[in-house]
Amino acid sequence: MSNRSVVVAALAALSAALGAATPYAHAVITIPTVFVGDAGNTGGPGFGAFGAVSYTYRVGTYEVTAGQYAAFLNAVARTDDNNLYNPSMADIGAAVGCGISRTGSSGSFSYTVHPDFVNRPVNYVSFWDATRFANWMHNGQPTGLQTASTTEDGAYTLTSAGIAANTITRNATWQWAVASNNEWHKAAHYRSGGTNAGYWTYATQSDTQPGRDANDVSGNNANWRPVPLLPGQPLQILPPYFTTPVGLFQNSESAYGTFDQGGNVAEWTDTVLPHRVHGDATCARRCVFQRRRLHAGERAGKQFSDG
Repeated sequence: MSNRSVVVAALAALSAALGAATPYAHAVITIPTVFVGDAGNTGGPGFGAFGAVSYTYRVGTYEVTAGQYAAFLNAVARTDDNNLYNPSMADIGAAVGCGISRTGSSGSFSYTVHPDFVNRPVNYVSFWDATRFANWMHNGQPTGLQTASTTEDGAYTLTSAGIAANTITRNATWQWAVASNNEWHKAAHYRSGGTNAGYWTYATQSDTQPGRDANDVSGNNANWRPVPLLPGQPLQILPPYFTTPVGLFQNSESAYGTFDQGGNVAEWTDTVLPHRVHGDATCARRCVFQRRRLHAGERAGKQFSDG
């Protein structure tokens, strides 16, 4: 199964900025991946026993970038029936967008990326956006309307009823997919080198809280900030933007070689997990519903260990 790959995304770096799209054309993207071995490893204490994976797989080295997502949009969102584009993506300021702009009208939409954001992670991506991106990768990056041959089937068979009930799971024949909770935790935290090697607390191969040094000379750094900020701490690591280019912290990779799983933007996983919330009109005290999880992200240091 090692030929199968999972992507880490709020949803791999694109080497050049995308220009204005030509009709029905898009840039073919390459997503670098790393191999995750040690099949049959144990789950991790402190992670709800997450991280145990019985097979080998590959995972995206970096978060999916705005440049890569824009290529996806230019391929399948000239008519954007499923709202794969969020207008907040265009922001490059305090709203923490990712610099993707849309021009034209439905049927002839085109998408470009601010040059400072081509290699920064995409943001404002829903879980269903992420599954459609994975389907597109699974199907070989086709061009056309959002149908079963492009975005609506492949790794995930998407139906309106399944989306509404949040019951859609990964198909057995998947080739690209959104990482599962176990796949994500293993790639981020497992020490590697055997099936009972244990887990690092942070996704930078460390049990010590990472720093925030963009130069990353000694490793164990990430784009994160405590909540609240301490006196004298800068809000942004590389002003004026909140996100940093993927892989910026070149000496702070996980044991398998992934970057930014402990910071930058939050990343979806496709595992459906129960989540308890306080009661609403339909239950007197507490309800349990099924949800997908986001992991990491720059806004809370505690998210290093448990998303």
